[in-house]
Amino acid sequence: MKIKDIGKTITGKTPSTKILDFFGGNIPFVTPEDLTQGFILNNFKRFISENGYKSIKNNTLDGISVLVGCIGSDMGNVAITTGKCATNQQINAITNFSNDVNPFYVYYYLSNQKKYLRQIAGMTTTPILPKSIFDEIDIPIFEKSIQDKIVGILIPIDRKIKNNLYINEVLKSYLNTLYEYWFLQYDFPNENGKPYKSSGGKMVWNEELKREIPEGWKVDNLMESSLCGDIKAGVDYFETKNYLPTANINGEEITDGEYISFDNRESRANMQPVKNSVWFAKMKNSIKHLTIPENSDWFISKYILSTGFQGLKCSADSLAYIHCLINSDWFEKYKDVLSHGATQESVNNEDLKNIKFAVPTQEILKRFAEIVNPIIEKKFQIIKENQELVSLRDFLLPLLMNGQVKFKDN
Repeated sequence: MKIKDIGKTITGKTPSTKILDFFGGNIPFVTPEDLTQGFILNNFKRFISENGYKSIKNNTLDGISVLVGCIGSDMGNVAITTGKCATNQQINAITNFSNDVNPFYVYYYLSNQKKYLRQIAGMTTTPILPKSIFDEIDIPIFEKSIQDKIVGILIPIDRKIKNNLYINEVLKSYLNTLYEYWFLQYDFPNENGKPYKSSGGKMVWNEELKREIPEGWKVDNLMESSLCGDIKAGVDYFETKNYLPTANINGEEITDGEYISFDNRESRANMQPVKNSVWFAKMKNSIKHLTIPENSDWFISKYILSTGFQGLKCSADSLAYIHCLINSDWFEKYKDVLSHGATQESVNNEDLKNIKFAVPTQEILKRFAEIVNPIIEKKFQIIKENQELVSLRDFLLPLLMNGQVKFKDN
């Protein structure tokens, strides 16, 4: 069946940006960036008002819809929405599905067609797939009972992936709160288990930081610190590994890049991941964080990182503190202020020397690490589990869609 016969196709539209009342409501406004989440979207960055929604009512969605990115680098990214929303004009959506078509089946089929969609869009500088071509795409449709069985195998995998991502977001929020309590408010537990500063712990003025810090603490900068050290470019010899540029890190998700050999790798594929290390993207406005704890043998044996990352080697006791510091909003804002460059603004080692921070006593670091390191390792184990689930789903998907899997009659 052609897409136009499966359901109603809609190209999105942006409400007039001249009318402020059209924005800031509670109706999701989906852009191609949102589609990178895949599966059912539940984390939106932009919203429009009811008036904004009405102003583009012929280009809006309500109910289960399959959204497809149809321009540029986002071509072929696919996701699902289940309620009221709107999209911009770079997205074509299918909604109001025929009774004999399972929307999730269409989602899974199209999510396996990114290469084909790019081909029919034309390999121009900015490939575009207009609605007229999108409507004519053929989708092989099994009988509904088979569609339902295919979807019944794949949905639980994607739900588990989404649930794991949610768990890691909750753990991240907990770590941020703990870091703020201990190292921004300075209310880490004192020798009596009471909050240090609130209980009258002695604070001293630090001229470098222009603020008070607990007595006995010192100040370091990021590149000349007793807590971490610069990881230089260079990798150990390997037969085949997966190359991760910064673009392949998205929150708690790692998307595999290309498999490369030691001899044929590009010059940027030259950073060696190591245990107890913290990494961040050096480019301005690029929030890409990666912490590699003790339970990381699987990661180190599989991946090589891009020189777009800055790596910091930590000790077992300092990893937790450096992890939280790098993942803080303060760090990213400071990094962006220091970034420079004619074509691509970023920071270098000299810039990072200007990022100064308070260094707790060894006892405080150790106590913080005892709480936080197991959480970091748990988060990393969840990342590994999601890698395995994605591999399983991507292995099953073409087999199911090509009819290579047969279902027994009930």
